[in-house]
Amino acid sequence: MATPPLGKTRRKWLIGAAIFLLIIALGLTIVAFRFESILKKQAIAMLSDRFESRVEIRDFHASLWNLQISGGGLVLRHHGRTDVPPLITIDRFFADADLHDLYGNRWHIRKVRVDGLKLQIPPRDEHAEEKRRRAREFKAAVDELICNNAELVLMTSKPGKKPHFFEIHELAMRGIGLGRAASFQTRLRNPTPPGDIRAAGHFGPWNKDVPSATPLDADYVFSDADLSVFHGISGILSSEGNFAGPLDDIQVRGQTITPDFSVSISGHRVQLKTEFQASVDGSNGDTLLHPVVARFLHSTLVASGGVVKTENGRREIKLRVTTNDARLEDLLALAVKASTAPMSGRVKLSTDFDLPPGDTDLTERLKLDGNFAIEQGQFTRAEVRNKILELSRRSLGKPKDDNAGSAISELKGRFTLRNGIIDFSELVFSVSGAKVQLHGTYALRDESFDLHGKLMMHAKLSQTMTGVKSVFMKAVDPFFRHNGQTELPIKIIGSRDHPSFKLDL
Repeated sequence: MATPPLGKTRRKWLIGAAIFLLIIALGLTIVAFRFESILKKQAIAMLSDRFESRVEIRDFHASLWNLQISGGGLVLRHHGRTDVPPLITIDRFFADADLHDLYGNRWHIRKVRVDGLKLQIPPRDEHAEEKRRRAREFKAAVDELICNNAELVLMTSKPGKKPHFFEIHELAMRGIGLGRAASFQTRLRNPTPPGDIRAAGHFGPWNKDVPSATPLDADYVFSDADLSVFHGISGILSSEGNFAGPLDDIQVRGQTITPDFSVSISGHRVQLKTEFQASVDGSNGDTLLHPVVARFLHSTLVASGGVVKTENGRREIKLRVTTNDARLEDLLALAVKASTAPMSGRVKLSTDFDLPPGDTDLTERLKLDGNFAIEQGQFTRAEVRNKILELSRRSLGKPKDDNAGSAISELKGRFTLRNGIIDFSELVFSVSGAKVQLHGTYALRDESFDLHGKLMMHAKLSQTMTGVKSVFMKAVDPFFRHNGQTELPIKIIGSRDHPSFKLDL
């Protein structure tokens, strides 16, 4: 039999090799496709177990050769609920791992990169344990998670209350899923007041039955926060401290410093320092302050209360402010335009503080309702002090005795503040020989008085004068004497710089 030519044999061999390679390639393609499908099912099962959620993945791709996983449109619905927003949504994800690390129910992933993560924590569900599914227990660990443009949302249980939003620009986590807390570092931009926050601490372990009970603790630094976004105040605030607790009840401790704090109505800049403790209540979206200690110049104020979210999502500040360690001149430095405070003294103050949201100036929105007492009060202007001393001397019946009389020994009152107007329902001050009771208003904007009341003196009206006037006044003394003292209707009107003391006839 004849031997086939060499060329023909070679062609047959090449064709056979090509067919073999094609079969291998087709087989590998089928294996790769099956591998991708199996891996996707495994990933869904793992995520479903780890987060007690129904899992949806729009896109899923896995490379068999270098084992890279990528995809997008990942949605996790806690307990399969559709009546609340998804627990987790991810726009795009990428993961690197070794094949032997994705075997069975034990996953180990070296690195995960995520874009567009949104974590929406629902309020606590009393029946969470009843809803728990008995699913396959997966062990999954991630060495490193890198996330850009994430968002943490703490949902509230109260209808009409908008949730808390935290925009996270950069997030890096390490040691996830090892049965203990994962370490993290993050940078985010605080929207109001605008400023950068950097934090480092620990997150987890994840509570898959009650996500809002997942613990968190970290130290933070908040810098370059511009307070001018709050109409009526200004200054650049910095803060540092720590926060810890479950996600729906985060406790915050820290300090702030604002070297150039000012209120627009006065324009005076002071260094303001605060120490605070607060809690972010995830059940209703409110921030509770308990307490805040504020120090500026030579004064200390203590405030407790809360930052309450309104139905439109804006914040209303409701506080109780007290002090037994404040100087009147310090408080007036924030409230009056003059370079020197019109009065000094030690202040005791207790007031409700209500600052509703709005775009108007702080002084137009701020509401106060309280009382105060001033000890050792002194007017800084000599002419006002002289008028007070003259009133005291006349009230004692010694109008010409330069050694008689005194400054104000007591000044106290009840007040409210609305729309930039202080309304004194009761204003009382005393000097040697006299007591003055007033009511009326003081306008913060134009610094004007409109006070009315009565002056009660020890001396008779005739004793407040000398010479012929004193003789003529004796005839009218009985008309103004009541219960052993002289009572005169008076008013104080005019501006802060030029007050006018007159009989109110």
